[in-house]
Amino acid sequence: MDAFPERSRGLWRLTVLLLSVSSLPAVTALLEGLYCGTEVCYDVLGVSREASKAEIARAYRQLARRYHPDRYRPEEPEDEENSHTKFLLIATAYETLKDEDSRRDYDYMLDHPEEYYQHYYAYYRRRLAPKVDVRIVILVAICAISAIQYVSWCSSYNKAINYLVTVPKYRIQAMEIAKQQGMLSRTKEKGKNRRSKEEIREQEEEVIRDIIKNKIDIKGGYQKPSLSDILLCQMALFPFYLSRYVAWYARWVYRFTVCREEYGEEEKLYLIRRNMKLSQAQFDSLEENTKQTFLEKQLWVRENYEAYRKEREEEMKAKLATDPKMKRYRRWMKNEGPGRLTFTDD
Repeated sequence: MDAFPERSRGLWRLTVLLLSVSSLPAVTALLEGLYCGTEVCYDVLGVSREASKAEIARAYRQLARRYHPDRYRPEEPEDEENSHTKFLLIATAYETLKDEDSRRDYDYMLDHPEEYYQHYYAYYRRRLAPKVDVRIVILVAICAISAIQYVSWCSSYNKAINYLVTVPKYRIQAMEIAKQQGMLSRTKEKGKNRRSKEEIREQEEEVIRDIIKNKIDIKGGYQKPSLSDILLCQMALFPFYLSRYVAWYARWVYRFTVCREEYGEEEKLYLIRRNMKLSQAQFDSLEENTKQTFLEKQLWVRENYEAYRKEREEEMKAKLATDPKMKRYRRWMKNEGPGRLTFTDD
């Protein structure tokens, strides 16, 4: 007798629960601010979700011709504003559906309306992403830096040549070479071919400049620029340099660690440069007699180099101690150095 009322009450509770759930607002995938807002982009263009790109483009062209602000002539001012909004909505729908990746994200949003944060992330990531490939931007930046490098090196090199042309030592040597090669022979010219003194002087200066440029070997930051030294070429040749260094290091270990061979002059100079912590350009700028002195002192041996370095430091200290300028500087630092304010009486 009591089983039927219990069953009726259970059915009644289930019915109330279903009615309560059905009265809750349904989860919608149409979010304001994303894609077409609360409108479905497919419905805006009047196509189905299975429509091809050609059908979407055809529907967009038809609607654009109809609602374009330059062609649509509304009767009321309110209709003009509505047509403009409609045209923007049509353009947004087409921009969303014409791209395969954007359309895939939009379809995923329609199928998974509960993933709010994922939809916002996918939309703004695509919208704010750079339109140009980042690799192209990096390549253009590297090319610009390389061009600036080369122009700067050419400018420094020309400044060095202009200075060396004015140095009497190099200028006299260049003139002697030019006379030996017959480049400065002043033959008497007559008639229309006769040149003025200024033209002859300009030619001589050009000859001297060319000789200095070809004969002298400038080292360091003012050396002759080379395309192989710019950043772009260095990055392009990096795999080659790396493989060559690995091969050189393996050969070094095999020769001097495994086979115990004696160092040659080139290897000794390399060890000296490494002990002194100098770059290749800095070491190449040293005079040949200086390098020969390093070889005579056997500075490729670490102990010999440390003794040489301490000896040089002691010599420098002794030189500074006897230098009159350093004496005056130390006297000034002791009596009226930084931190003291003195006045002179008138």
